Amino acid sequence: MAQDSSNTFEVRVITPDRTFYKGEATMVEFNTTEGEIGIYKNHIPMTVIIKPGILTITGEDVKKAALHSGFVEILGDSVTILAEVIEWPDEIDEMRAMAAKERAERLLAQKDPKTDIARAETALLRAMARINVKK
Repeated sequence: MAQDSSNTFEVRVITPDRTFYKGEATMVEFNTTEGEIGIYKNHIPMTVIIKPGILTITGEDVKKAALHSGFVEILGDSVTILAEVIEWPDEIDEMRAMAAKERAERLLAQKDPKTDIARAETALLRAMARINVKK
């Protein structure tokens, strides 16, 4: 049996309301709760939890999106991202993202014991992902 010499694998990004992306890639990068990860073909099978940041899909060209939360299934020949929220740069309102960043930074700087720190930190990460993907 001939072995596949291609270094590409299938990438699917699915949200509750649409198939965000489906195509071939040579590498996928994103943030997990354990740190940043880069996936190539034949990666060991695993599942990971997404942390807000930038999803980079490298293939014939490089595509970037703001990825906010979800889960990823990694198999040797495919990566499936089940995302709660993900946005292409042209779907992002940069002014709204800047306002969200400022709100989150203000909440974190106040050090109010009533502030949900984890929620404010996540809001800041999401806003930064949106801002950075627009650049």
